[in-house]
Amino acid sequence: MKDRFKGPIVERRRQVEEGSTTDQRLLDSRGPTDWVHTDPWRVLRIQAEFVEGFGALAELGPAIAVFGSARTTPDHPHYAVAEEAGRKLAEAGFAVITGGGPGTMEAANKGASEAGGVSVGLGIELPFESGLNQWVDLGINFRYFFARKTMFVKYSQGFVVLPGGLGTLDELFEALTLVQTQKVTSFPIVLIGTSYWQGLLGWLRESALADGKINAKDLDMMVLTDDVDEAVALMVAAREDRWPTPAPERPE
Repeated sequence: MKDRFKGPIVERRRQVEEGSTTDQRLLDSRGPTDWVHTDPWRVLRIQAEFVEGFGALAELGPAIAVFGSARTTPDHPHYAVAEEAGRKLAEAGFAVITGGGPGTMEAANKGASEAGGVSVGLGIELPFESGLNQWVDLGINFRYFFARKTMFVKYSQGFVVLPGGLGTLDELFEALTLVQTQKVTSFPIVLIGTSYWQGLLGWLRESALADGKINAKDLDMMVLTDDVDEAVALMVAAREDRWPTPAPERPE
C-alpha cells in the first residue's frame, strides 16, 4: 500500500485509513460532528485564545495582577483591603488584572474602576462560576487555564496576593517557580495578610528550607505585609527600576 499523506502527516502500513479526504470532510456538511471535539481542533481554539489575549492586552501598559479568593464576601475585611489595593494601584498608574470573578477579584476590579484606572478581568470557564464581575472594564474569557496564566505572567509587572484558596496558591506558586527558574524577569510578589500567610511561610522555612528543598533566597522572592501602601510602593519601585525616567536634557 502506498504512503498516505494528510497535510504534513505521513501514514504507512497499518496507520493508513481508507476514507474521505480532509477537504471533503470540510466541505461536506453531512456526517458526524465529533471532529469539533478532537485534539487537532482544540489546538486551533488554544491558538485563538492566545491571539485574542495578546491582541487585547498588547497596549495595556504597566499592570499588576491581584489574586485572592472568589469566596470573599463584600462584608469581609479582605474585600475592603482588595478594593483599597485596586484603587491605590490605579492611582499609581497601574492597570489592575484579576481573574475577573467574584470576591477578592471583584473588590480589586471595583477599586481600580472607581479610581479611573484600567480594570481587567481574565475569566475562566468553570462549572460553578459564570461571567465576569460588573467592575471589569476590559474582559477576556478563557477555556484553558494555561492560556490564561500566560496572560497574567506576560502582562503583569508584579503580583499582589491576598488570602485565598487552591486557585490563589496555584497562581502564587506559578509566579514563584517562574522567577526561581529565571523563566521571567524577576518581579515583586507581595502577600497581604500577615496572620493568613505566616503559617505557609513558616512551613516553607521550617520544612522545605530546613530539608534542603529550597534555598534561602527563594523565600526572599516574597514580601509579607498588612500595609497596602507598602505593597503599592514596592510595585512602583520595581516599575522605576524596569523603566527608569529619562534624565531631562541639559540646555545647550
